[in-house]
Amino acid sequence: MPGPRRAVLGRRLAAFAALVAVLFVAGCGDAGGSGGDPRWQTGQGGGSTGSAGPATGDQPAAPDASKEPSISLTATGDVIMGNAPDRLPPNGGKGFFDDVKSALKGDLVMGNLEEPLTDDTGAGKCGPEPKNCYQFRAPPGYAAHLRSAGFQLLNQANNHGYDYGRQGYENTQSALEAHGLKHTGAPGEITVVDVKGIKVAVVGFSSYPWSNSLVDLNAAKQVVEMAKEQAQIVVVQVHMGAEGADKTRVKPGTEMFFGENRGDPIRFSRTVIDAGADLVIGHGPHVLRGMEFYKGRLIAYSLGNFAGGGKSLNSSGRLGWGGVLKVSLTADGKFAGGTFTSTVMNGVGRPSVDRQNRGLGLVRDLNRSDFPDTGAKLDGTGKITAPAGG
Repeated sequence: MPGPRRAVLGRRLAAFAALVAVLFVAGCGDAGGSGGDPRWQTGQGGGSTGSAGPATGDQPAAPDASKEPSISLTATGDVIMGNAPDRLPPNGGKGFFDDVKSALKGDLVMGNLEEPLTDDTGAGKCGPEPKNCYQFRAPPGYAAHLRSAGFQLLNQANNHGYDYGRQGYENTQSALEAHGLKHTGAPGEITVVDVKGIKVAVVGFSSYPWSNSLVDLNAAKQVVEMAKEQAQIVVVQVHMGAEGADKTRVKPGTEMFFGENRGDPIRFSRTVIDAGADLVIGHGPHVLRGMEFYKGRLIAYSLGNFAGGGKSLNSSGRLGWGGVLKVSLTADGKFAGGTFTSTVMNGVGRPSVDRQNRGLGLVRDLNRSDFPDTGAKLDGTGKITAPAGG
């Protein structure tokens, strides 16, 4: 991060120090167990597309008939590679993402980094004897695994970004930068990337003070408007919604989780699109949620769990399902096609492409139930199209 921007971030984070101390008790937990609709537990159909879907997830996003030049933006949900010091993957994490590298292709590849990359700063939020508190970290060198997998930009706007305090947060930024990776999510941080000659701004939001506010809609609108002044395309990364296996549905209104305001996902998403956002990428509930179009812009309400190394995330049933979203946008932000590739975590949290396409089957059903008029249309291969009039 350039010097002036880091200075601004430092001042803002310092201003929130007292509030951050209170919020240190917040954590993801085990993501709600394995309850919910039994149709969507592992090995049970209920809408799964079976073997008809993509085998490797490397198909390109379908172009619009207009043939306008477009760029592909690829995104995943929550990413945890392990939890130091004693719950890290074998071989120092080498090869952790090998089974999903074919799906992680695009002109700009993004993920939600749900842990700091830092040595122990002595400021872990859970203290020496954590109880019902979850904190994560991986060694700084693990940024190399993100780069090797194909990631180019990571979002830090989530409830674990500050697990090891301000120093851990800044150490994460330094680790990413040392491996040529960009980051977003700090208050006022607008990350602009040149993607094949098109400027793309990525902004991260959550309900925590170390990020742009998900709850303050006026402030969110202003940040997006500023981003739109700096780039042709604006992408919003947002950590929103309550957590758990039974939290796949998107309904109007504010969602609470253990007393925390996790935002109003529909209202927030539509507000930022009204302000100029061209794509909204959600995560946070630890399960997949539906997708809809609003004013021709795609909203993915949650991409679920992508990786939970060291058993950091519950992988049972639908909690183990995620996906890779690939969206093609023209230079003026118009949707030009997209694909969704189902992924699944194994028992130790390593991701792979799910050839049973359970996540795709779930998203298709959720789109029909939650967004009967505005829901994205996904066929059996994961190809995404807008609904009539969308």
